[in-house]
Amino acid sequence: MPHTYDYPRAALTVDCVVFGLDEDDLKVLLIQRGQEPFAGRWALPGGFVHVDETIDQAARRELQEETGLSKVYLEQLYTVGDLGRDPRERVVTVAYYALVRLGDHRVQAATDARNAAWFAVDDPPRLAFDHDAILALALTRLQGKVRYQPLGFELLPPKFSLTRLQRMYEIILERPLDKRNFRKKVLSLGILEELDEVEQDVAHRAARLYRFDERSYRQLVKDGFNFEL
Repeated sequence: MPHTYDYPRAALTVDCVVFGLDEDDLKVLLIQRGQEPFAGRWALPGGFVHVDETIDQAARRELQEETGLSKVYLEQLYTVGDLGRDPRERVVTVAYYALVRLGDHRVQAATDARNAAWFAVDDPPRLAFDHDAILALALTRLQGKVRYQPLGFELLPPKFSLTRLQRMYEIILERPLDKRNFRKKVLSLGILEELDEVEQDVAHRAARLYRFDERSYRQLVKDGFNFEL
């Protein structure tokens, strides 16, 4: 007879903080809950982990089921197990954060979500459960990580100007950066490939376009480097 545990077990869930970037704001993807508790309130996409899947599989499945997102950059963030965080039962959640290009994905609410929509990170609605705290934690992690690992290619279109790249960092870090120093720093890393193309359909002077050289980038990540801005 298989061994069974004789003490209560906590339920296990996953919650995903999905970041996207537009011209002016860092966005977070939220779903509107269709069931109690907190029916009608906005929350992070997520749900319970099935007994026959890993937590990574659960996070990707919940994203797909609740928002239609798939094949996104996803990284484990933190495990949250405060008492009373879920009114239903004892629940421990493994939080993830994801980075997506807004133009590459069409979100669509499904399963128990009434709606799915993007909100500015600096002005979200009040969230269900303890998701406000998880969102704040994910933002702090992202702000820290971009200082030593350029994650920009996950948020930007495949081709971008240096101005767009700098603007991305300014939005995430919530502060202005010196143009000359930024360009000197990012170009010295050797992870950008200059293209024989310029911006199209812009009101200002068209800027040169670049793309990430992923092979060089992966090697730099492997060797270790400092991208402090």
